[in-house]
Amino acid sequence: MEASLPLGNGIEALPQFLTSLAIGLLIGLERERNPSAKAGLRTFALVSLFGTLSAMLAAKSGSPWLLVAGLLAIGAMIISVYRDTPTENNDPGTTTVAALLVCYGLGALVWYEQSKLAVMLAIGVTILLYFKTELRGMTLRLTRRDLVSILQFSVLTFVILPNQSYGPYDAFNPHHAWMMVVLISGLSLTGYVALHWAGHKYGAPLLGFLGGLASSTATTLVYAKHCKTNADLTRLSAVVILIASQVVMIRLSLVSAAVSAGVLPKLLPVFGFGLMFGLIATLMDWRRLGASSDLPMPSSANPTELHAALGFGLLYVIVLLCSAWLSDLAGSKGLYIVALVSGLTDVDAITLSSLRLFTLQKLSSDQAVTSIALAYLANMMFKFGLVISIGGKELAKHVATGFGAMAAGVTLGLVLL
Repeated sequence: MEASLPLGNGIEALPQFLTSLAIGLLIGLERERNPSAKAGLRTFALVSLFGTLSAMLAAKSGSPWLLVAGLLAIGAMIISVYRDTPTENNDPGTTTVAALLVCYGLGALVWYEQSKLAVMLAIGVTILLYFKTELRGMTLRLTRRDLVSILQFSVLTFVILPNQSYGPYDAFNPHHAWMMVVLISGLSLTGYVALHWAGHKYGAPLLGFLGGLASSTATTLVYAKHCKTNADLTRLSAVVILIASQVVMIRLSLVSAAVSAGVLPKLLPVFGFGLMFGLIATLMDWRRLGASSDLPMPSSANPTELHAALGFGLLYVIVLLCSAWLSDLAGSKGLYIVALVSGLTDVDAITLSSLRLFTLQKLSSDQAVTSIALAYLANMMFKFGLVISIGGKELAKHVATGFGAMAAGVTLGLVLL
């Protein structure tokens, strides 16, 4: 696809070259801070501009080989520099080399009217370069079993299952069911990996957020146990548990947006009230929270382990079929019973099942949102039971205020639905 050629004296192309310059300066700014890098602000800016210039000349002359020749010229320059001059600390400089080649490509993208994509990629590249230490630490914290599980899951993600409905009510679709497993496991994996990266150095709020993203139930269990052995951290444990439970509402909203965005106009106000009331209650404890450097890590199994992924897939199918059957047999009451029962242990399965039935036009948006909200309330009741039985009355007293506020907010949202 050829780009439209600038007319007149060529000044029309100036915005593209300015964008290219900004991209080079952004990436070069990060490399300038690295003492072992042999390319900094000026080099990256020039390489990006050279990419745009090469793309312009290739488009005007109708010869794409000019763009290839520019890339080869950059490659020759890199070989010459890194071959003749050793780097500090025996750093091979491969990261800077790769960044230079990417920078040239981004400059070319700008000319071909892909400026937004080029800028977004440049930001991503800069983030990767900047967080070198954190990314390395994150990979070191993951065990060999974690890496094997992630690799296995990555392979299975691309398994092609039949995209056809089977069984009663045409509710079971193997392809769709596995995509739901990929969605939930991927979201949980994000929190799981982030927890290993963050450790306990960023305090209770972040641990609560990441714990809720990975598993709010596991987070509640860990902090209830921790509070039992150390009564001084009761308020801290309560804050983490409350934040983790509020993140579940954000998580379910994101899942709904990805699977069936049609329910969002009804779902967001329900969870919006729950979040607002919950945050107010949480802030009351947070304001009195003392600093602590001894924060336990919420522990949960790697969500990409095969038994965990297949187990969730089986649970999703069972809940989906039960929801369709009871909804047909007893109307919305049957669906709500399934939501309350399944939500005690896993709120994701009933959420995805309700969204699936809504997509198949077997549920209205009101029914889908109500079942999701009931599952969330049931799950919160289950976690409160863990708090009472494991953490004790003092922790339950602090958590009860926040859980009650969240439940009141969600209930209010359902009433106004």
